[in-house]
Amino acid sequence: MQVYEYLRNQIERGVLRHDDKIPSVLQLQAQYGIATATGQKVHRALRAAGLVRTEPGMGSYVVSPHKRDQPSEEG
Repeated sequence: MQVYEYLRNQIERGVLRHDDKIPSVLQLQAQYGIATATGQKVHRALRAAGLVRTEPGMGSYVVSPHKRDQPSEEG
């Protein structure tokens, strides 16, 4: 999960900020040479950690730091 750790660090350091769009699964696949399933795991892990939210048909976006402590409404 090196891609997950990289993105998590980018969010925690403020390089990626509230409402910044993160790369899609297909973009992660092309950029890092990972499998689609791995890209999906990265997105799931970031959501589970409360770092991003996904808007169907729109993409995944960084969550505001003050909302990260709240339980996710996504399943």
